[in-house]
Amino acid sequence: MSSWYVYIASSRAGKLYVGISTDPQRRLKEHNTGHGSRFAKQNGELELVYISPALINQSEARKREIQLKGWTRQEKLKLISGDGI
Repeated sequence: MSSWYVYIASSRAGKLYVGISTDPQRRLKEHNTGHGSRFAKQNGELELVYISPALINQSEARKREIQLKGWTRQEKLKLISGDGI
């Protein structure tokens, strides 16, 4: 059974993308080679700026992803900086 992670990636312009994966590094490579999200295609190369602690399953990761997507940019930046909520 694989662990799931929530990750945040940043574009060069500073836009933030929240996603989930069992392998965030692999997923980032997919984003950056045109096999990822529409966001990556529109905003260029992404850099991982946050990876959550391992979550038990995809459902738990998806719930956390939805929660983070509802946060403001400032709340996400606070999480990334280590002052997380």
